[in-house]
Amino acid sequence: MDILFCVLFISLGFLFINSFKSRLTVGDIKTLRKLFVYHLIFGVYYCFFVQGDAIGHWRQAKLMNYEDFIYSLTEDKGTYFIHAFNFIPAQVLGLSYFTGTIMYCLLGFIGLTYFYLIAEKLIPYNSKFKNYYLFPGLFYLPNLHFWSCAVGKDTLLFFCIAIFMYGTVKPMKRIPMIVLGLTLAYFVRPHMAFFMLIAYGLAYFSTTKISFFQRVLFFGLMIGISIAILPSVMKFTKVEEATVQSFDEFSELKSGLLSRTNVGSAIDISSYPFPLKVFTFLYRPLFFDANGIPALLASLENLLLLILSYRVLRNKPILTFRKAPFVIQGMVYFLIIGTLAFSQSLGNLGIMIRMRNMFLPGLLIFFLWSFSYQKQMALDRKKAINQ
Repeated sequence: MDILFCVLFISLGFLFINSFKSRLTVGDIKTLRKLFVYHLIFGVYYCFFVQGDAIGHWRQAKLMNYEDFIYSLTEDKGTYFIHAFNFIPAQVLGLSYFTGTIMYCLLGFIGLTYFYLIAEKLIPYNSKFKNYYLFPGLFYLPNLHFWSCAVGKDTLLFFCIAIFMYGTVKPMKRIPMIVLGLTLAYFVRPHMAFFMLIAYGLAYFSTTKISFFQRVLFFGLMIGISIAILPSVMKFTKVEEATVQSFDEFSELKSGLLSRTNVGSAIDISSYPFPLKVFTFLYRPLFFDANGIPALLASLENLLLLILSYRVLRNKPILTFRKAPFVIQGMVYFLIIGTLAFSQSLGNLGIMIRMRNMFLPGLLIFFLWSFSYQKQMALDRKKAINQ
């Protein structure tokens, strides 16, 4: 049974790639196949050498009965929902943790593919960094795969965010994707669904690149839904009331608890000024934080992100943002909201990297857009001079 389903999940991955043959180049299809194999390698590594909470999510699902499944599916969110999500493959079908990891690898890769498709559609010009093309090069960043291949909330949420954002590229035609992404995200982490709604509500409100009817319709829907789910978000995050003081107290409590867990990567951010908290969330660990090979690799990746961020920030980032397609604007709003929320409450570098991965595709795609826009401006100036 396990062999059969492993083959099935891997075959579905390649079939999913092939479904885009009519709209992607041969080169893109080959790249996606390489990315899928690359993604599976990370999944196998995570399965045998990391495990962590992932194996617990699978084992707990194996122990559930039907009543536990119904309760976890309908009465609770977060971890309990993941146990319910795993119930059929783990308990009913009796699949192993390894097969479950391959299943989640497929979900994570589907999410990654949709981000790839967004970049392919919305970025007109490719750019190089040190003689290497940024697209699709940035899609090989290790942490992008490492935190989207394991059994658990992170992979499923990565999938949810991707299909939601891909759906917003053509919202009138892809409403089911938008609804599915938001619904699953709400049951996995309600606050993340809330962030997505607010981010794209702002994007719809501020953009002039789509029709007035769509702007009003989707802005109203997203803000309305976000208000409706706010009580559930506050209950889930254990914030009693929507005041600045309540959120500050929650952030202080959360950062204190998290800084005492996983001591190897714990840092005390309580005394950090606000800008340093943001920097820590986005760009650490760096080399002075490295306490092993994984942290060293993460430091290399973060150094690249830091260099690219510097190049983007020195080239009129506000104008670049305003000229971006509204889908990319929504990604940036989502990144800003997530950074403001999590940079104040997380006190563990491992958890920071894991949570940042939800926002990393938006950051990478904004990098690609920024360099593309700079190239477009250079070409326009050259054309104007020649005329």
